[in-house]
Amino acid sequence: VQLQASGGGLVQGGGSLRLSCVASGRTFSNYVMGWFRQAPGKEREFVAAISWWRGSRTFYADSVKGRFTISRDNAKNTVYLQMNSLKPEDTAVYLCAAGVRDNRPSPYDYAYDYWGQGTQVTVSS
Repeated sequence: VQLQASGGGLVQGGGSLRLSCVASGRTFSNYVMGWFRQAPGKEREFVAAISWWRGSRTFYADSVKGRFTISRDNAKNTVYLQMNSLKPEDTAVYLCAAGVRDNRPSPYDYAYDYWGQGTQVTVSS
């Protein structure tokens, strides 16, 4: 499984970005998908996750709840992260991940089997 994230960039505080992650290699609808982020000098942290198949279940970190939305389009093998009301503290490299062992969206990185290379998001104040 290969994951390719894109959509990052520089945005002013209060602005929006939409990240995309395209997956290849296996049946995308069988993956639980997650977004994580890592800021310089900090540990990687969970952002959002979505269950496999229809993506009927989602899970968010408290820090992004109400501002970010995760969704998936199985026909395009793509998971999205819509980020609104961005804050400088959202600045990080955002990574997508895929899990194939459990259909529940998980905030734990050990639940994911495959990782993409990340896309940089920078929010100016």
